[in-house]
Amino acid sequence: MSLFEQSEAANLRRVQPLAARMRPTSLADFVGQQHFLGEGKLLRRLLKADRLTSVIFYGPPGTGKTTLARLLAGESRRKFRQLNAVTSGVKELREVLEAARDDVATGGSRTLLFVDEIHRFNKTQQDALLPDVEEGVVTLVGATTRSEEHTSELQSHLNLVC
Repeated sequence: MSLFEQSEAANLRRVQPLAARMRPTSLADFVGQQHFLGEGKLLRRLLKADRLTSVIFYGPPGTGKTTLARLLAGESRRKFRQLNAVTSGVKELREVLEAARDDVATGGSRTLLFVDEIHRFNKTQQDALLPDVEEGVVTLVGATTRSEEHTSELQSHLNLVC
């Protein structure tokens, strides 16, 4: 990291709200969700076995969905890429997927693709994503504020665990 990059990063960090500065940086620091993240629970076992699968997290804003996705990427040694289903189109999605495919093909790290507001993905976006999720090119972590009932169509189309 160059001197300018260090200064820019420090400036950006300085303007972050307290909640952003206090985010956990490891799974050990993450509080809550012990029913699937605690020792011996499903998500923890998947991480230990290096078998992390695609999932959808749902809950109210501010409950740690994005933070948990970032921590999962770090814990599983995957690149973290983030899209928002509202503001990202098929073009951006395809660019991320192509880069992930290139990384896998060249022996690089795998990618965890975090899609915020995933319930807003349209059929075209879902269809563009499906092959790379099914083939394991990306591990998809979707986040939504909608309940499980509202995400069931997306879940079944993309074959995800909720």
